[in-house]
Amino acid sequence: MTNRPLTILTGASRGMGLAIARQILSSQGLLLCISRRTNPVLDSEAAACGAELIPWSHDLADALGARERVQGWLEQQDPHGFTSATLINNAAVIPQISPLADCPPDQLANALRVGLEAPMQLTAAFLKVTSSWVAQGWRGPRKVLNISSGLGRHAMASQAPYCAAKAGLDHFTRCCALEEARREHGAKLVSLAPGMIDTDMQRELRSSDPAAFPDRQRFLDLNEKGHLATPEAAAARIIAHLQRPNFGENVIADVRDA
Repeated sequence: MTNRPLTILTGASRGMGLAIARQILSSQGLLLCISRRTNPVLDSEAAACGAELIPWSHDLADALGARERVQGWLEQQDPHGFTSATLINNAAVIPQISPLADCPPDQLANALRVGLEAPMQLTAAFLKVTSSWVAQGWRGPRKVLNISSGLGRHAMASQAPYCAAKAGLDHFTRCCALEEARREHGAKLVSLAPGMIDTDMQRELRSSDPAAFPDRQRFLDLNEKGHLATPEAAAARIIAHLQRPNFGENVIADVRDA
């Protein structure tokens, strides 16, 4: 079996996740994508560049099911076929833009399941199985990159579920990094804010009801002044951070950091 890097990526069907997937495919590794819907464009691009793509359709609101599926798949792999193993938790959803009291209960629950529970469950599965690989003598680097947000570090009205999910993402990353630091050949973990990006979420915020979202004008201004990065540019900065030799030194990071 040819040695190649293994990457597991969530939310790869559109936006920044799709841009990240495309850049990973160019590295000729094995990419397992998990999204509610698969994107056939990735299949053709993987075939064109000779990369190995495994697209899974799975709603990450079923976080436990996602964990069981990933854990079972990893347990079937021969780790010595991989030079490295990386998990990128990118998927997130934004519920109705409104004060918490007006947020539909199902949307609130979905935002927390996809944005926080699923990354925790997948990280647990990834660390559990790859730790067993280390016990078998495998010594490739193991990395978990959680895509965070400035909204996880700065509160905003009418965004409580999304802000809470991202804040939780940051903090569980801190906890797991402490745990892995105690292990020989432990994994490296980072929760990374990707900057301001022109995504579907930004468009939702700009088109929201100003009576329900008092910060709407701020997002309109960011777009009008050209302060939003393209998904492709943001993806390149994320991949560059992932490839840093000191990855994991700053557990809570921002792509704009030096």
